[in-house]
Amino acid sequence: MGKIIKFIAKRLVYSVFVLVGLSILIFFIARVMPGNPARMALGARTPEWAIERLREEMHLDEPLYIQYYYWVKGALHGNFGTSLVTRRSVAEDIKVFFPASLELALYAGIFMGIIGITLGTISGWYSNTWVDNLVRIISYMGIITPSFVFAIFFVLIFGFVLQILPTMGRLSPGVVLPPSITGMVTFDALITGRFNVFFDALKHLLLPALSLAMGPLSQGARITRATFVDNAQKDYIANERSCGIPERTIMFKYLLKPSLIPTITVFGMDFAAIIGNAFLVELIFSWPGLSRYGMNAMLQKDLNAMIAVVIVLGLMFIIVNTIVDLIVGYLDPRIGLGAEMSGK
Repeated sequence: MGKIIKFIAKRLVYSVFVLVGLSILIFFIARVMPGNPARMALGARTPEWAIERLREEMHLDEPLYIQYYYWVKGALHGNFGTSLVTRRSVAEDIKVFFPASLELALYAGIFMGIIGITLGTISGWYSNTWVDNLVRIISYMGIITPSFVFAIFFVLIFGFVLQILPTMGRLSPGVVLPPSITGMVTFDALITGRFNVFFDALKHLLLPALSLAMGPLSQGARITRATFVDNAQKDYIANERSCGIPERTIMFKYLLKPSLIPTITVFGMDFAAIIGNAFLVELIFSWPGLSRYGMNAMLQKDLNAMIAVVIVLGLMFIIVNTIVDLIVGYLDPRIGLGAEMSGK
């Protein structure tokens, strides 16, 4: 346990340097982008004196390093400034939009894990059969098709043709949001015992989450299948078969566990990327998420919102990467975290 705590502490120290570097990079890129943020925020017909006043309030008339100093000073106190688009605190906007994207990513991650690993395992177990060929064809189709194409397809099929699933928003009209505890509707509904709200929110989540999961789960299925087939040819598997160990035990205890290591690594990065890459899917399903908020901030050159969103996404990658290393270290102590924790 002590080595795990030491590993996490070391990652936290590294994370500080990563976040500082990321903040410097995105801050200066955002500041040198073409366009006047004050003019874009107030409109083309706004008097020049009003624009100059807003520039002074945002410290845009100061040198870049002075502007960065003011931004860091506020960020350390949880103040990322005011959004020029929503006219609210950026921290409040993130508090509203981030849970929606996180909830979407969590359910997409569930689909990625269950469907992707299942398909890859079946494909690897029945290698070079028609089952394997079918799964590989499905996987290739999932990889080459963008998530927003799946989103449009799902909307047309399940929303308009079959009319069995909702295609807009987080809840149906007339359904009251549960008290906000985590900001994620399904979790808040379960915590407060409002199961009708949970099932309604779950129906709204299915299509956008599945749209986001199709590409990563297809990639995960291919990786799982390839690793599964490679491990099945190892000498230790042949030795276990010669000892009369049942095939089911071999598959679940000796084959599946080491085969999941590269899949989990890829799934972890895909999960973190979903929150930042989901803007088209969120737009199609009218999902009020952080990715859609960040894209609007970029188009409107909302500097404070844009920088804060990038920092949040960077923090998500750091957290997910740390969790993945812990899981991989548990699955195989010989590599990654396991070697580090053993002092090798």
